[in-house]
Amino acid sequence: MSQPTDITSVERGAERASGRGQGTPTAGARLRDSLGRNLRQYGILAALVAIIVFFQVLTGGLLLAPNNVASLIQQNAYVMILAVGMVMIIIARHIDLSVGSIVGFVGGVIGLLVVNSGVPWPVAVLVAIVIGLLIGCWQGFWVAIMEIPAFIVTLGSMLIFRGLTVVLVQRTVSGLPPAFVSIANGSLPAWLGYLKNYDGVTILIGLLAIAGLVLTQLRARRRNRAAGRAVDPAGVVAARLLVFAAAIGFFTMLLAYSAGGTPIVLVIVGAVILIYSFVMNKSVFGRHIYAVGGNLKAARLSGVNVRRVDFLVFVNMGFLASLAAIVTTSRAGAAVSTAGNLYEMDAIAAAYIGGAAVSGGVGRVSGAIIGALIMGVLNMGLSIMAVDSAWQQAIKGLVLVLAVAVDIVGKRRSTA
Repeated sequence: MSQPTDITSVERGAERASGRGQGTPTAGARLRDSLGRNLRQYGILAALVAIIVFFQVLTGGLLLAPNNVASLIQQNAYVMILAVGMVMIIIARHIDLSVGSIVGFVGGVIGLLVVNSGVPWPVAVLVAIVIGLLIGCWQGFWVAIMEIPAFIVTLGSMLIFRGLTVVLVQRTVSGLPPAFVSIANGSLPAWLGYLKNYDGVTILIGLLAIAGLVLTQLRARRRNRAAGRAVDPAGVVAARLLVFAAAIGFFTMLLAYSAGGTPIVLVIVGAVILIYSFVMNKSVFGRHIYAVGGNLKAARLSGVNVRRVDFLVFVNMGFLASLAAIVTTSRAGAAVSTAGNLYEMDAIAAAYIGGAAVSGGVGRVSGAIIGALIMGVLNMGLSIMAVDSAWQQAIKGLVLVLAVAVDIVGKRRSTA
């Protein structure tokens, strides 16, 4: 007899057990409930804003100079892409130590195919994605089918692909075509012209982003209310939309005033965020990842195919690592054997700073992106202040330890 697979019914049962949805709560109770459900995300956002203000003051306003904002995105796009895949791995109770080595290996393949073999760069990009998927299958096989701990499998893969990268790229492979280099260094064409030195295309994208934010939030609230789920008070929703719309507007105007307008890589990162937010929040596969990471035994009893989930999260990580390799190689304009060094640490740190739980089952794509932005702002702010790279590493490590400590202490208090 097949086991029930409806995770949503389990969640609804938990809501009934906790008493949510019974009676008519007061406005104050609804506000406290809303703040409680979103406290961790608000805390991460507040930390990002505080760090930005801190470095904006210390750098004399250089951090938020329009060209520096564009550079912040271009330099840290790989962290955002890898962090999205890493947070899914962590939610599913695993870890991946090999993504940096995979980035270096796949980047080396791209460089050799394009420069040494004369393969058109779009074909090389497709080959890179296929290689990333195959590497993901390799790791997924050992973790999901052979049930070897992911820490061991990915530690081995880190050594394997770092070694293969050095063998493959014995010297810097330069001479990549300008069209490929522009993926990470170029900007969208200004086909709408300029409005008093502000790029029209960037302003249009910003307005569409604000409209999309308002529509999705209002539709989600209406859908949750119709389903009888807890919803935030109207005042909280309006205040939240106003704050986020203002932030998007401010960010849009900075980019529109930069030398190139919207970086091409921001479009890639934006697509990754939208697609994976949908997968994690709306799809059955996303709910299964949370179920497997949150309670493995219950997920198995509910009929979730745990091996399939574990296999696919590593295949997905391989795909995103190849995408990060394309961006990194394009950014450098060459393939080098040291590419991707310690990228796995940046991705893991971004996921944990963004709220992923050490024990699995908890985390968000949006949180991982905020964590990546915190890492990026730290990098840029400390670089502008000419802080030694060794101290930069130490400071980022301290931030990571504090973020995990806050998560663990918060859990202890909630279970006390």
